[in-house]
Amino acid sequence: MLDAVKRESIYQPLQAGLRFPEKPTFATPAEDRTHRQRRLVAACRAFAVHGLDYGFAGHLTIRDPERPELYWTNPMAVHFADVKMSNLILADHKGRVVQGEYAINRAGFVLHAAVHEAHPDIVAMCHAHTVHGVAYAALGRPLPPVTQDACAFFEDHVVISEEGGKVAVEEDAGHNFAAAFKGVKAAIHQNHGLITASRHSIEAAAFWFIALERCCQQQLMLEATGIAPRLVPPDKARYSREHVGSEYIGWLHFQPVYERLAKTQPDMFG
Repeated sequence: MLDAVKRESIYQPLQAGLRFPEKPTFATPAEDRTHRQRRLVAACRAFAVHGLDYGFAGHLTIRDPERPELYWTNPMAVHFADVKMSNLILADHKGRVVQGEYAINRAGFVLHAAVHEAHPDIVAMCHAHTVHGVAYAALGRPLPPVTQDACAFFEDHVVISEEGGKVAVEEDAGHNFAAAFKGVKAAIHQNHGLITASRHSIEAAAFWFIALERCCQQQLMLEATGIAPRLVPPDKARYSREHVGSEYIGWLHFQPVYERLAKTQPDMFG
């Protein structure tokens, strides 16, 4: 029997009654908040598992569902592997900690807060100083569509060259940076690294960051061969992006990551 519910993706089963991740619904803002916090912590733990840490660098944010002018973020100078529900912090767009005991990363605040403030539709963002993402960002080029995975970002990311190698601690730099995020889910900040944003969930933002880092690694490996790879034609790249690069697909990709972390790292909910 075919499922009568309208599908968001070709990956959703046509057959009813099969086990498959379902998007949650919430009776209260408090339930939504707890859900977002749990997924934010899981995203931090996933970054640790994938080796995306670099000292105190790296910031992940998600809007509060009841007070969207505030966002939850990981505490500064706490390793991604040690982020948990109890040490998350809530901050406003001015960088003031509204709830929590830890400091906020000033550089992370300037860029994230500016994007959140300029784009009310963006609910989550991720940034970290990663090996392959930073290396590829130094080239100042968009990611070419050389694989199906890379096609997920085709015409859905930008290269930001302005002040890429300068530590962003001034609000003007943040506002200039924010303008580039209109209608895209990712940015390659020249000489700085990767940033992803989601209008859907922290799960989507986190997965697309992990995916973009992986694509940068693949691209650098391809270029090291000295052989020019064959590009996916634009029409086929757009088709792939539509089906494998949506917010829903990013959310869906993160579900097994979350379930695995919930089983193996239950301390993150403490």
